Amino acid sequence: MPRVPHALHTMRNAIRAVAAITVAALLSSVALVLLPAPAHAAEQGAGFGTWAPISEYGWHGSMLVDGVHTYCILPGAPAPTGPSVDNGISATAAGLSPQQLTGINLLVTKYGQTSDPVQAAAVGWAVKAIADWSGSLHHFGYPGDSLAGAIHWTFSALAPEHDEEIQRRAVAFYEEARALPTGSGPVSGSVTVTADATDPTRGTVRVDAPASATGTLSVDGAVFDDTGADTRTDAATGVDYAITAMPPTPGRPYSVSVSGHFSAGPAAAVRHFTTAGGQDTAGPAGNSEFDVAGADTAPRHPLFAPTISTQVATRYASPGPFVDDVVFGGTLEDWPRGEDASLLQVAATAVVYRTEDEPASADGSIPADAEPVGSLAVQTDSQRGTAGPYRVSSLWDLPAPGFYTAVWTIERESQSAEVAAHLAPGYRWVEPFAERTQVSMIPAVSSAAEPEITAGRPMSDTIIVGAPLPSTGLIISSAVYRAAEGTPPVDTCTDGALVWSSDPIAVTSPGEYSVTSLPITEPGTYFWQERAVDADGELVHLGVCGAASETTTVTALPPGTSPPRTLAATGQPETAARTGAGVGIAALTAGATLILLARRRRFVARSPIG
Repeated sequence: MPRVPHALHTMRNAIRAVAAITVAALLSSVALVLLPAPAHAAEQGAGFGTWAPISEYGWHGSMLVDGVHTYCILPGAPAPTGPSVDNGISATAAGLSPQQLTGINLLVTKYGQTSDPVQAAAVGWAVKAIADWSGSLHHFGYPGDSLAGAIHWTFSALAPEHDEEIQRRAVAFYEEARALPTGSGPVSGSVTVTADATDPTRGTVRVDAPASATGTLSVDGAVFDDTGADTRTDAATGVDYAITAMPPTPGRPYSVSVSGHFSAGPAAAVRHFTTAGGQDTAGPAGNSEFDVAGADTAPRHPLFAPTISTQVATRYASPGPFVDDVVFGGTLEDWPRGEDASLLQVAATAVVYRTEDEPASADGSIPADAEPVGSLAVQTDSQRGTAGPYRVSSLWDLPAPGFYTAVWTIERESQSAEVAAHLAPGYRWVEPFAERTQVSMIPAVSSAAEPEITAGRPMSDTIIVGAPLPSTGLIISSAVYRAAEGTPPVDTCTDGALVWSSDPIAVTSPGEYSVTSLPITEPGTYFWQERAVDADGELVHLGVCGAASETTTVTALPPGTSPPRTLAATGQPETAARTGAGVGIAALTAGATLILLARRRRFVARSPIG
């Protein structure tokens, strides 16, 4: 654009300047009477031109009021050289629209607080163009419709060395401001903290506000999943940020709190200054900012998943109570604790089932033929906690021979409210059926001895094996002990009183099995004692020494009578019997049934009763 001579500007504005000065003087005198005492007089800021109400080229830059750079928003009005009134932050300044105020606020806040005259002049032109496009462009006589052209019209004479840079910046500032979405007035926001019902350590944090905003968000008692930090500076409204909470004390309820500071961008407002008889000017109103704070609506409870392992007191039991040793396991570090750090009590229950056959459930399910016979219950101790097993004995007796299996359960609904809060909704742990350590067997083994014989004859004992049997069968035997005067029958069956013992017999089904001793030459009372072990050598049954059904009386031969001749019977002396039993058991458990059959001449076995 061609440069306009200085003289031409002088002639063009002479008449206008004189008139404007006269009007300004009149207005100022009236304002001094009507307006309240001003805050401070505006001072010349950064820019170019003459700091006077009316001048040949005007003032192009900022006005300082209380140290704040302000900019004219009424093109054509005299410069605000007189006392100015600070009207505070206004969303209605000079009747400008929210979009205009948003753009002007951006420019005076972001670029206008400067001592650079070039930048201040560019901001001044852009601000006036936003406030009044036509008045800004044509005030100094420019006939065109270009912001750059209007600036050149004036600055080609006023400060030609800065003309192009001021044009460039002013146009850029104007376009940036006009492209900005309309800001808002005062904004507030809210924050929501959520916790995952299935895992309270997981959750989200979200900030909502009427306008889009960004800022800083901090969590106390948690970290953001994507950064691992407890503070983020890139937070935005309307976004769910995943968090992981960190319980400060094992087993105790805790909460996550959140705080943040957000900005919704430039406010649709300016700091409005007025000067009687002069310009209205706009200072920075800054961004629409707000703080948020919030926390969990309910405490978080560290979840734990208790389990149980059991060990029956004895694998092979006698009729009486069912006895089980219970050990609590699972996520013990999160076991719920009271305010005094004591472990809260956890309850568990069990149902005991009876089966005819040894349990062997591959999938842990309870078979259809399992008969429930009773229940058990246990509750942990607040001082003892999970240390060591809890021994649980039934208040009822096992009803009959069979296999007995306890299936333990821990469920949320059976706990106190304090403990239930630490269990996942619907939590229910059930012990798999047929765990070896769960099962106890009551065997049905007994014997019936020959009640009386005469001296010199062998005597027999019938071992009666009923159901159930372990799946690997039993190894049975019987031994004879001589009663001694003055020794109670129950104390008779000792190694010192042993007379004879049978070889072991492997059995895999119920039946009656007879053993016959060597000839007994000494009259007296003799006690039989039957014995059964499993394939591993674990004792399953041991008869009661001195039982009436296991007692044989040997009477003396009549005078002059010779003892009958008999075949050699099964049996051996004490030491050999004990050693032989071990060897025999090993052989039998290895499938040596044929060897035993070959030795049948040493004992007589009747067929099972059918």
